[in-house]
Amino acid sequence: MSDDTRISSLRAASAAQDATTRADLEALVRIPSVSARAFDAGHVHASAAAVADLLRGAGMPRVDVVTARAGDLESHPAVIARRPAPAGAPTVLLYAHHDVQPPGRDGDWSSPPFEPTERDGRLFGRGAADDKAGVMAHVHALRTLLPTWGPDEGVGVTVFVEGEEEIGSPTFAAFLTEHREALAADVIVVADSGNWRVGVPALTTTLRGLVDCDVTVDVLSHAVHSGVNGGPVLDALTSLARLLATLHDENGDVAVDGLVRGHAPLVDLDEATFRADAGVLPEVRLAGTGTIADRLWTKPAIAVTGLDATPVDLVSNTLIPSARAKISMRLAPGQDPAAAMTALRRHLLANAPFGARVRVDDGDEGQAFSADTSTRAYEVARAALTEAFGAETVEMGMGGSIPFIADLSAVYPRAAILVTGVEDPDSRAHGADESLHLADFARACLGEVLLLDGLSRES
Repeated sequence: MSDDTRISSLRAASAAQDATTRADLEALVRIPSVSARAFDAGHVHASAAAVADLLRGAGMPRVDVVTARAGDLESHPAVIARRPAPAGAPTVLLYAHHDVQPPGRDGDWSSPPFEPTERDGRLFGRGAADDKAGVMAHVHALRTLLPTWGPDEGVGVTVFVEGEEEIGSPTFAAFLTEHREALAADVIVVADSGNWRVGVPALTTTLRGLVDCDVTVDVLSHAVHSGVNGGPVLDALTSLARLLATLHDENGDVAVDGLVRGHAPLVDLDEATFRADAGVLPEVRLAGTGTIADRLWTKPAIAVTGLDATPVDLVSNTLIPSARAKISMRLAPGQDPAAAMTALRRHLLANAPFGARVRVDDGDEGQAFSADTSTRAYEVARAALTEAFGAETVEMGMGGSIPFIADLSAVYPRAAILVTGVEDPDSRAHGADESLHLADFARACLGEVLLLDGLSRES
């Protein structure tokens, strides 16, 4: 069979699965599998069971719902499915996660977050893009290919669908320890990123790392009258605001000394496109220096993601004695997280305003990632996505972090890691009105079919 004939046949077989894949995606979205500890864990268990059933139905010969334990912490359930590799064939590990972020306020959504709704060619719902579409891309590819592979054909496939990625994968290392042999692979496909834009596929080649911390500023042993005592003493919230303002220089670049800063490859990402994609208000000037890609992918970034102080509706005329903020710092590839946390802590303690008492409590940390784009698996993936989308595949960085990829790389150093995805700049993952571009989803599913088919022909 010629390559053109084979690709045409795979296109038809993939398209025949599209309606069923969408229906199953909608069913998954209806399960509110929020992994945050304040939510009902029963929904995460229900989601894992549904994913297991889908993989069994796709033809995977062994499917297990599993948990892991890290100290006193037991994980949310994950799903591991396995198809042994034929003699001489590689094994491919397909990763996605079935847990989702909290939906936030229902009023911020145009339709209920757990009721999938189509508008203008997009499917709206929490998890529709991040990452239940990734789960279904794997299921779709297996449904398409497994019926065509005899027992001595194709590749070995292991599917690992995690249940707690959205809370930082706290037991991921324990999973790798407990299931190291079962998850071993020659190629790892992580379907948890995005594409360049609608209609243009991408492979994510770099990810920023992460550290975060809580910083607490104390100025008084107790609250005091703001009129009687105001003037000689700055309240804790004002002091905290002054401290936080030292984290950036006059250009908006991170002002913490000792951090790695790099340069991104030249890509077609201009300010107007970024502003539109991010929803930046017209009057707001962008912060920082360098290209937009530099600032997004290869330079550190700091955000204040939370603040504890007296709510406005509950204020009294007092000087606040204590205030606390959550600081999140994204790290350039090549940056050691421990060294970055040391630099951030040193900066915060050295810039205490007017001698305020400053305490820094370390939080989570995650390694950055830089892919090896010289592997044969990478070439196959690039060709598969280009064929599926009808547009050249872009190599892009990602400002976000997927810390467990560093764990995978450390445990399986010889595996080629491919970071793919189904999102686009308007998917709004983690936010209200999260959505999936349905035509691109079908292309992404076909891309994975062609990727696995291509890898099967490399053996």
